[in-house]
Amino acid sequence: MNLKIALFGIAREIVGQSSLEVSAPEGQSVQALLAGLREQYPALGRLSSLAVAVNNEYAEDGVTLSERDEIALIPPVSGG
Repeated sequence: MNLKIALFGIAREIVGQSSLEVSAPEGQSVQALLAGLREQYPALGRLSSLAVAVNNEYAEDGVTLSERDEIALIPPVSGG
């Protein structure tokens, strides 16, 4: 299946674009998706945290992804 991922903040800077399309096996979990992205883009693994949203809600590692899901990588934010 093909997954479309929106990228924000430093994640967008690391990857070099605002969205990414990756091929993944059916039933892939959020955890497996992150592992693959960190392998392809090692700098993502050096972030203090990296949240994944699926269909506008934060997703736990075990959530199963489907091709129609809206996926976003949300890096840590700072502010004050």
